[in-house]
Amino acid sequence: MPWLRISILFLLLCGGVYPAAVTGLGQLLFHNQAEGSMVYDKSGNAVGSALIAQAFDKDEYFHPRPSAAGADGYDASSSSGSNLGPTNQALIDRVKGDVGDAKDVPADAVTTSGSGLDPDISPENALAQVPRVAKARGITEQALTDLVNSHVTGRDLGIFGEPRVNVLKLNLDLDALKK
Repeated sequence: MPWLRISILFLLLCGGVYPAAVTGLGQLLFHNQAEGSMVYDKSGNAVGSALIAQAFDKDEYFHPRPSAAGADGYDASSSSGSNLGPTNQALIDRVKGDVGDAKDVPADAVTTSGSGLDPDISPENALAQVPRVAKARGITEQALTDLVNSHVTGRDLGIFGEPRVNVLKLNLDLDALKK
């Protein structure tokens, strides 16, 4: 019964050897990413992942993009886009309500990302939040602007994506400033 031997061989290869090899290579070559890209505070405690947004809603913190996870906030198990198109009235009303009378609001300050849990914001979004955070923290806007600029990550390989700022890492360094 050659079909049975071939089936068992492919079961072992595809169901055991290949997944073990890929997992082993992932752990060896990309250990941090394979472990969830965890971010640690100064005392070594895991405080979150660099890949998933967290809720920061106090004035003394930089805020992430709005979550598309709905009532669950920034729960990663509820990750999804809102699926509301640019002509959807519900989206238009929500964005108008979020923007209010403000001028020149960065788009990522009032729109969700594709995953609904993007941990990064544009440098423009971060810089637009500097006055609020500076006032709440009692520190100069220039000090915060310098901190934001030190956290800007450029395009991947110089051409892919957009410049961005990881909100969790920025807020951790912000907390370290006051200590």
